[in-house]
Amino acid sequence: MPAANARRPLILVVDDEMHLRLFIKAIFESNGFTVGTAKNGKEGLAWIRTNRPDLVSLDLMMPEQGGIRLLQQLRSDPDLAKTKVMIVSAIDDATFAHAMTTVQAGSYENIASADGYVEKPPTAEAILREANRILDQTDARHQGDTQNHEEDSHAQEDHGR
Repeated sequence: MPAANARRPLILVVDDEMHLRLFIKAIFESNGFTVGTAKNGKEGLAWIRTNRPDLVSLDLMMPEQGGIRLLQQLRSDPDLAKTKVMIVSAIDDATFAHAMTTVQAGSYENIASADGYVEKPPTAEAILREANRILDQTDARHQGDTQNHEEDSHAQEDHGR
């Protein structure tokens, strides 16, 4: 759960099943997150481009445009490639990994996988545990980048003396 004085993480829930979209949205909102929703990958990509969420909760099997295609689009776009993605799907993790390997075999580019995975039907605990793990890793990297930048700045100041 985000700290009271911290910016509330922004999460996009992409799922074609309205009851799951609302269930996952309610889990995040009741735990202090700001949440948007989309019913397919096409809507999701437009929302991501406009709002730049901290995390995308993504179903794989959807009409119009599925989750694998959206993940491909995110990973191949330099502006969106670092978007954190948590798959929430009835397809188990091993099958998803196999599908990604197959997709990559037919592609000229290496498509990075998702950052996390929750199998349907999801529990609130599983969703929050995985989302927080992903967001905590992101926070740790940002803090490390900030600390490294500060150390570099101090080293440059010391070197200039």
